[in-house]
Amino acid sequence: MATQMTKTARAARAANARRSSSFLRMAIALQTLTIFLQAVSAGLLLTSSYGETLHSVGARVMYGASMLYVFAAVLAWKWGGGSARSIWHASGFLVLASVQVVLGIAHVPSVHLPLGVLMFGLSVLALVRR
Repeated sequence: MATQMTKTARAARAANARRSSSFLRMAIALQTLTIFLQAVSAGLLLTSSYGETLHSVGARVMYGASMLYVFAAVLAWKWGGGSARSIWHASGFLVLASVQVVLGIAHVPSVHLPLGVLMFGLSVLALVRR
């Protein structure tokens, strides 16, 4: 009887790990997509009248995606038995997103643009490694 309970508990834990891991991967993919769309809207910012609105809305969505990444990393660690390293990576992205927002509001494109490129590259790397 005890062996049966252990097998059931292990199966439930494995199912939780798969779910939380796929949620984490989906959160990273969403973050990567929103950062890419920010690059597209930055181009529109230079060429169209509605580009500023798109870039502003996109910044909020990208920041929300970064917060979702932190939430997914915590869930993957807590319920899925994953590594706490994902939480540090996600928190780092949230810090970078915060710096990015401040630089964008302050109109410092000399740092804002390269940081955006760095964030996109790191997000793609995180997605590939997951």
